[in-house]
Amino acid sequence: MSQPSQPSQPLDNLSDETLPYDTLSSAAQRQRLGELAGVFLKLGAIAFGGPAAHIAMMDDEIVTRRRWLSREKLLDFLGITNLIPGPNSTELAIYLGYDRAGWRGLVLAGTCFILPAMLIVWALAAVYVRYRTIPQVEWLLYGIKAVVIAIVVQALWKLGKKALKDWPTWAVAIAVIALFATGLNEIALLLLGGAAVMLIKNLGQREPGSPLLLFPLSVLAQTSLAQTGVAPAPPPANAPTWGSVFLIFLKIGAVLYGSGYVLLAFMEREFVQRTGWLSSQQILDAVAVGQVTPGPVFTTATFIGYLLAGNAGAVAATIAIFLPAFALVLIINPFLPKLRQSRWVSGFLDGVNAASLGLMAVVTWTLTRAAVVDWVTAFLAVLSLIAVFRLKVNSAWLVLGGAIVGLLAKSLT
Repeated sequence: MSQPSQPSQPLDNLSDETLPYDTLSSAAQRQRLGELAGVFLKLGAIAFGGPAAHIAMMDDEIVTRRRWLSREKLLDFLGITNLIPGPNSTELAIYLGYDRAGWRGLVLAGTCFILPAMLIVWALAAVYVRYRTIPQVEWLLYGIKAVVIAIVVQALWKLGKKALKDWPTWAVAIAVIALFATGLNEIALLLLGGAAVMLIKNLGQREPGSPLLLFPLSVLAQTSLAQTGVAPAPPPANAPTWGSVFLIFLKIGAVLYGSGYVLLAFMEREFVQRTGWLSSQQILDAVAVGQVTPGPVFTTATFIGYLLAGNAGAVAATIAIFLPAFALVLIINPFLPKLRQSRWVSGFLDGVNAASLGLMAVVTWTLTRAAVVDWVTAFLAVLSLIAVFRLKVNSAWLVLGGAIVGLLAKSLT
């Protein structure tokens, strides 16, 4: 694991930091790409706790410490990632890489964020195939999960100050928190939140071309709501191959919204019910490994790919499930500045950002209930809150400290 970076100097003293990637010298471009790789390799190695924690760590590392972009821009990226299929935190990493260093940064940031988790899951899959069991690693998460709560709460506070800018955005965030308990779909909540703020802020306003600007978003929304209508993958051969594994995970990556639990439903249908290649217990074991390792939960695909087609299957499954995320970010990103210039679309994105924050608050509460299970974890969570809010401790040190405390606590029981 690389050492946590120190806060960067003010941008006035680092003129290259503000320049577009294409205008830099070759040496400066290589330096920027190297920094980008280092940051996202570190994040991929320590980002336990799911998408909310990943986003919190990116905010701390990219916005607070390195000042590579504004929090408003990060919120815009986050809002868009919530409207397209795929793993949100990985798509945010891809967006940040693209903003920092063009298409090279897009590929590098996404790959570096995925790679540590992929390698860990790949190794665990090999152990699983040999011994038909998963090593007990719960002790690692005992302390880490309590620490992650503080990191997520800090991100909620920082993002909230930017996203909740007026009474319509406050109202949407509160409404989303309340409506989520009714079981309303996440994407529906995001779309309703965006539409509500857009209409409230533009009552009586007319802007030529606004419907055309909203068209890309409406297409994405219709695609998300019509997931069940996606054509099935071609019937696979009797025995799985890396090619058939690739096609199935490519389809899943192109239409899947939501958490690892939604991924569980897709894999159950594809690999247990439709093909019969795996048992339900193997699918549950794969999701468990994805949950207890750092980085994207979607690296569960690496585990399944290895079970089905060995090393080639692990690589094929990983590439396939993440490939749509890279493609969607590359396609959509050029439209974002123009979309923001429209009063109507700007209002829509403000609403989506507020709704995203509401969803993140719900997830934070769920994570807290799962992480704080006794007095040790409660005490560790409080200490971590003090560390991030008062002492400004880097999240990498917090995760390491949480793992050590968890190990010591378990060894004494």
